[in-house]
Amino acid sequence: MNIQKIFNVLVSVSLSTYIIGCSNSLALSKSSKNAEDNPNLQLSLHDSYSNLGKTDGKTFVLNPKLSIIKIYAFRGGRAPALGHNHVLSSPDFTGFVYLPNKGTLDARFDLEFRLSQLGFDNPEDSIKPGEEFASELSIDGIKRTRDHMLGDDNLQADRFPFVRIHSVHVAGELPKLAVEVQVELHGQQHNMLIPLNVEVLPSRITASGSFVLRQSDFGIQPYSALGGFLAVQNELVIEFTLVGS
Repeated sequence: MNIQKIFNVLVSVSLSTYIIGCSNSLALSKSSKNAEDNPNLQLSLHDSYSNLGKTDGKTFVLNPKLSIIKIYAFRGGRAPALGHNHVLSSPDFTGFVYLPNKGTLDARFDLEFRLSQLGFDNPEDSIKPGEEFASELSIDGIKRTRDHMLGDDNLQADRFPFVRIHSVHVAGELPKLAVEVQVELHGQQHNMLIPLNVEVLPSRITASGSFVLRQSDFGIQPYSALGGFLAVQNELVIEFTLVGS
């Protein structure tokens, strides 16, 4: 077998692995085992915000059907043209927002979703960002990618099934807010500062924004193969529009 044939075999094997695993390392998870196995966790969050709603302010329940959460992972390495960009989505989640009647200093929100409910490379999600995201994987390819990413060698979804985002501090004035949030991801917690555009109506709230998450900040090694010939970039872009009532 000559050098060219050897190279072709290596590229074919690597591409197969990339489609199967393409482990964007989208490590969207964390929490302690005990907390995540607690069936009363969602109820406790609901009760907490229900009590806040009885004080000087208003509580909103976020509606997943009206909201959008998109996570963009980018192909990298020395041969990015051989890889794929990926779009993940969260079609279901639990979230609450509390706004005091005056000011935003005491405002807060919480959001959590289960890794197993993430959508992977849905065609309707991949078309909107543009042609660089438009390549469509087969149903089997998406399933293999999902199984690999959620498995024991990557996100460990059985051990860390939830992603949680909790507001730590809210600054600014409506409609422009700067929110410090604590992100629980891949067994670690880190604080991030996120700008928000917030529209508040008497019975409805809409908050939109985006931020960049570096996988390595959470102890995640981005996917790489053949010494970096194929890879996923470290940076992930998260965009969201959250609607509640």
